[in-house]
Amino acid sequence: MNRLQRMKELVGLLQAASKAYYAQDREIMSNLEYDRLYDELEGLEKDTGIVLSGSPTVTVGFEAVDYLPKEAHEVPMLSLDKTKDREQLKEWLGEKEGILSWKLDGLTIVLTYEGGELQKAVTRGNGETGEVVTGNARVFSNLPLQIPYSGKLVLRGEAVITYEDFQSINASIEDGEARYKNPRNLCSGSVRQLNSEITAQRRVRFFAFSLVRARRTQTAPIVHNGGWEESLEDSRENQLRFLQEQGFEVVEYRKVTADTIRSAVEEMESRIPGLGLPSDGLVLTYEDISYGQSLGVTSKFPRDSIAFKWADELRETKLLEIEWSPSRTGLINPIAIFEPVELEGTTVSRASVHNLSVLHELRLGVGDTVTVYKANMIIPQIAENLTGSNTVTIPAHCPACGELTEVRQTGEAKTLHCTNPDCSARRIKAFTLFVSRDALNVDGLSEATLEKFIGKGFLREFADIFHLKRYAEEIRAMEGFGEKSCDNLLQSIEAARRTTLPRLLYGLGIPNIGLSNAKLICRHYGFDLEKMKHASAEELSEIEGVGEVIANAFCQYFGDPGHGEQIDRLTKELELERETAKKSPQSLEGLSFAITGSLYRYENRSLLKEEIEANGGRVTGTVTGKTTVLINNDASSDSSKNKKARELGVKIMTEDEFLREYLEKDA
Repeated sequence: MNRLQRMKELVGLLQAASKAYYAQDREIMSNLEYDRLYDELEGLEKDTGIVLSGSPTVTVGFEAVDYLPKEAHEVPMLSLDKTKDREQLKEWLGEKEGILSWKLDGLTIVLTYEGGELQKAVTRGNGETGEVVTGNARVFSNLPLQIPYSGKLVLRGEAVITYEDFQSINASIEDGEARYKNPRNLCSGSVRQLNSEITAQRRVRFFAFSLVRARRTQTAPIVHNGGWEESLEDSRENQLRFLQEQGFEVVEYRKVTADTIRSAVEEMESRIPGLGLPSDGLVLTYEDISYGQSLGVTSKFPRDSIAFKWADELRETKLLEIEWSPSRTGLINPIAIFEPVELEGTTVSRASVHNLSVLHELRLGVGDTVTVYKANMIIPQIAENLTGSNTVTIPAHCPACGELTEVRQTGEAKTLHCTNPDCSARRIKAFTLFVSRDALNVDGLSEATLEKFIGKGFLREFADIFHLKRYAEEIRAMEGFGEKSCDNLLQSIEAARRTTLPRLLYGLGIPNIGLSNAKLICRHYGFDLEKMKHASAEELSEIEGVGEVIANAFCQYFGDPGHGEQIDRLTKELELERETAKKSPQSLEGLSFAITGSLYRYENRSLLKEEIEANGGRVTGTVTGKTTVLINNDASSDSSKNKKARELGVKIMTEDEFLREYLEKDA
């Protein structure tokens, strides 16, 4: 183990010990051992001149800014020409040596060090101008804050978040709408935060991939293999080695020739499933820097490098059947079932066809030969139907209940629906919504468990959930249950009896009624269920944020005598907490807010929504001309909501700004 590896190990050990002692009230090593490791790390830092981010020998304070200033790059950053043809890589390289490295999929950052310390970090931006994110770069988990070279050093690299951290961070976000689509989006939002404390929590890592400039001075010679090497100016590999000696993690690479490049590409491709880092291809660069620079640039691309993009992995397979899957709303979704194939390292045998329009466009039929792929290397999709028999029959009867189906035009797409309001599939999905977190929040009633209970006749309507105790012995004997799990379920059911009227309304599954709309209606009628039951569509549609469609759906639901009787039986089982909208000097009455991005003052969006609504405001899912403020901690991002807010002149605020200005809270 070299000294830098030992330093990284020591930083990790000491961080873990501090977290256990100060945050978890436990000890994983003695004070004597901690001091011994600390002294060892401090000695290595003095010997190497490298101080890593997160080292306990330095304290890096968190930084909060109001905006990210823009700055022009000293050397413009051009995009790379691309190919998916492996043979073209060989032809491009010719008789020269090349450096083949991962093309990491994150956010490109330009770093500047002077006097051995990090002075500046700027995002790629549009290639000519980027955003200054120095405070955030200081908290990257693996970035050296001090390096042995004391001249001016400029380098480029990629900030990334590993798949493991991406999944962990997404799992901690309860609001599904707030979750990130991929590691790149999460990394981009994390690096461009206005509060570096958030960046630190995201565990961003930095991998250097090129040296832009190392200005040599009398007091700052470059040490490489024992002394200054002129070959550093002409060797891409020597530059990467030099950056490693300064404490940077560099992108993994291979030195290749025309004879070895194909096997190198294949070897790196085979390692994608276990790489752990988001990568969308490879980069091939001439090893001889002077030669590469002598080729100049095209109008768009430099001629010294080329990107290799992985072609979508397509597999031919045979369509075995179309499965029709009913939902809570009665929509019946077509799903293609095909002979299993290996795609991107996993076995795939089914893919959503989305709706009848897509089904007809693909001309699907059982027995057809189709090609399948993974969109974004994640979601299985049918790419093409090679035989196009177009023989799939649209079912006239619902596969769950046997009642008639009907085809409806939904926007530009045709969809299939079950006409039976009491369809068993609808019941399973309806019960699933009723016990979900934002509704009654009954832990232990998964969709699979509900299906079993409905099949055994334990559940016919929502009120039956609160009588499951009578079936306790049968439940304990069921597969997957036992004494403890059954008792936990019954305790969760008892806890769910105490709830709120908006949660109850949302849980009923009334079309188009979300939790926010339910709260608006409840507040308007003073949380009086009887008044709400007898409300007219005209009255309801006058509530700002409700509208005609929601009003009609609400009235239609409560106008059904069967629903009224079921609700009467259900409310006898519940203890509804009385709520009133808060009236205060800081009331948000008449104001409309939208929320996007990740939060750090509130655990999730739902809690922030509740605070706004409790103070008389409303929260919408989109930005319109009526929106008062868009709450976003990353005000400079190019998200769709940010763009819309700028177009409409809607103010964008961080959580702290919102709390200070509208709720007069000390953030």
